[in-house]
Amino acid sequence: MTVVGAGAAGASAAYHLARRGHRVLLLERDCLPRPKACGGGMAASVQRWFDFDLQPVVDQVIQRVRFTWCLEDPVIAELPGDSPFWIVQRSRLDAFLAERAVAAGAELVQGAAVETIHRDGERWCVEAAGHRYHSRAVVVADGSGSRLAGPLGLGPERPRYAAAVAAEVELEAGAAVLEPTTARFEFGLVRHGFCWAFPRQGGYSIGVGTFVGREAADADAVLAQLLPSLGLPADAGRRVRSPLRVWDGHHPLHAPGGAVAVGDAASLCDPFLAEGLRPALLSGVRAAEALDRYLVACAGDDAAAAQAALEGYSAGMRSAWGESMAWGRRIAQVFYRVPKVGYQIGIKRPTAPQRIAQILSGEMGYGDIAQRVIKRLLFQRG
Repeated sequence: MTVVGAGAAGASAAYHLARRGHRVLLLERDCLPRPKACGGGMAASVQRWFDFDLQPVVDQVIQRVRFTWCLEDPVIAELPGDSPFWIVQRSRLDAFLAERAVAAGAELVQGAAVETIHRDGERWCVEAAGHRYHSRAVVVADGSGSRLAGPLGLGPERPRYAAAVAAEVELEAGAAVLEPTTARFEFGLVRHGFCWAFPRQGGYSIGVGTFVGREAADADAVLAQLLPSLGLPADAGRRVRSPLRVWDGHHPLHAPGGAVAVGDAASLCDPFLAEGLRPALLSGVRAAEALDRYLVACAGDDAAAAQAALEGYSAGMRSAWGESMAWGRRIAQVFYRVPKVGYQIGIKRPTAPQRIAQILSGEMGYGDIAQRVIKRLLFQRG
């Protein structure tokens, strides 16, 4: 079994496969820990997918969400007590999960950039850094910029990207994070999108994203307004352009012969609120379960059961994540075209902030609110 990419999705898959007794090779192009542009927010409910404690890599526990329009007109939502929102630094989380995978029996090879994946008889051949690795199955987890998923027929043929810029801000010694248990979402400063500010140990993870159309936001101009509201210099932060490969329809996440895509390579990022960590971890877990069944079926020479196991992964992710994202995309298409109206009749409705908080915490999906929200937005536009 070969897993390409030791990010959250790939390392999660490698851990769960190794824990089931499979020989796992985890290939990572960089050396861990390595920086990763990511807000780092995820529902605490992801803990249920792991039999070890994730708390060592949790920087901050978020208790409330603050929404604003042009930094004013705030709306506050308290997160459900049973499922708070966690902030992590991806460099620490990914390395931690990879370490757990190794402890479970996986082999980690770093500095191994994968060049190609192709069939070689009844096995997959993965070529990386001058070496060839053969395995019965392969997990593609090479992120938003995946070059490997498409040629294997995994995910959308033409992925849709949201333009995004990530800014990591480190505070000076002695400086304090403003409202450390509050995550901020600002909807008025970005045309066709929003910006977010997540507090973490020693600083903030901040992002600017555009979710409708191809026009990218002027991130520097947006940050010049947002950062002072946090008591920070207008030019603070190390800034990285990091396109988000967002969910854009139901597509197969498996290919014949035992190949699956997970995480950003599978285009699982939330098209409305840009959540990517929860689906990455979920897909890693579900892929491991499916490939375990697939490999057992192959060992028993049961081709029908092997194919059913792979199809079950795509179907399971559609049910657990894709159906909610289909509604999330519809909300985004309407909301971000008329964001001021959306903020007034969506975010500012008495029940809306709590519903969004429940979506972020994993307690609710977009399908639970979508039809009412879309009808209100379309009626208001008319």
